[in-house]
Amino acid sequence: MSLSRTQSLLSLSLLAFLAACSTVTPDVEQAGAPEQPAQDIALQPLSVPPLAALPETPPRALEGKFVPVGWGALPGWQADDLSLVWKAFINNCKGLMRPVSGSLALPARAAPRAWQPVCAAAQQAGFSDDAGSAQVRSFLEAHLQPWRLADAAGKPAKNTVTGYYEPLIRASRKRTGPYQWPLHAPPADLLTVDLGSVYPELAGKRVRGKLQGNRVVPYDTRAQISSSDKQPPVIVWADDPVEAFFLQIQGSGRAQLDDGSMIRLAYADHNGRPYASIGKWLAEKGEMTLAQTSMQNIKAWAQRNPGRVQEMLNANPAMVFFREEQIVDPELGPKGAYSIPLIGERSVAIDTRFVPLGTPVYLATQYPASSQPLRRLVFAQDTGAAIKGAARTDFYWGFGDEAGAKAGRMKQQGEMWVLWPKQAGAPAAR
Repeated sequence: MSLSRTQSLLSLSLLAFLAACSTVTPDVEQAGAPEQPAQDIALQPLSVPPLAALPETPPRALEGKFVPVGWGALPGWQADDLSLVWKAFINNCKGLMRPVSGSLALPARAAPRAWQPVCAAAQQAGFSDDAGSAQVRSFLEAHLQPWRLADAAGKPAKNTVTGYYEPLIRASRKRTGPYQWPLHAPPADLLTVDLGSVYPELAGKRVRGKLQGNRVVPYDTRAQISSSDKQPPVIVWADDPVEAFFLQIQGSGRAQLDDGSMIRLAYADHNGRPYASIGKWLAEKGEMTLAQTSMQNIKAWAQRNPGRVQEMLNANPAMVFFREEQIVDPELGPKGAYSIPLIGERSVAIDTRFVPLGTPVYLATQYPASSQPLRRLVFAQDTGAAIKGAARTDFYWGFGDEAGAKAGRMKQQGEMWVLWPKQAGAPAAR
């Protein structure tokens, strides 16, 4: 339902709604709703419009500070193998070359006008997707300037680096045999309100709800949805409730169907309820210690207690809704908040108050649960409700069980350098 049809209702009920409803996505939602989900721009050739065709929009202030440095200040820069980076760089340019709307309800994006000369040069370079590391490094050093990210106080920003991935589940389009656990498309009565349209001081905040008579109320919890006679549309039925739940935690994933085909379940929306940990629920119930609440142990508990599985799942009131996508290029992951498909080990989620979407970033951290350096060029293409603060990063490991194992162990310290067009001055957002 459009905002115009509900504006008169919102003026009466929105403040009460805010008191009861989350204004941010669940902590688990990483691959957020792309700003233009219908566009598969990564599958199209790069198109760089003339500079005059990119309108200037008001700048958006960034909370961090940036200090220019030389390439030699980036630890391990010469050792990063860039031989498979050009595809990601070109895809990122495809996102950069979209004019920004100026809407404060969307995450901050890198300024397209600043990047137009660099993306034009990349287009003219004509490199193949597998351009050599030395070739790519030479291009980047010729056109970009590294800036050390500092916090609001001006100190070099260091923060936590976690990981996420794209899981795989087994599923069927029909509810049959072991396939009993639904993954839903958004319900028809789900209402999303951009609060900045009503209250400018709340720009960028959204709430989800539904109309109940002449009132806007919080949308149903997971328990209410699961027990309702009126279910949201089901895309597929999974064969394992815990696997399906963890797919929701990641925000998207792939489904291997019982007919042998594979589809992607991409994040579409959620019910606006705050995320609660089922691991914490199990610990509070005395079923296992908090340290034991791995995915494997939770699955084993579910197998021993089939009659309590829904009770466990209902401990988390949040529910993610999906849309079906075809998998055209297996190398490409789900679309992040920038509408660009993520690429394993080259895409990250960041806090756009400090680093705008579409920005190449050099990240220095360590491999999961080790002291081995992990230093590489990545692209800021996603956001997450738990990803807050200068240099706070969520590293996308890619698809499958191995990526999931790395993501699950990833909790390191890291720092970053923003790579910005030389001619454009300090990094800026729109």
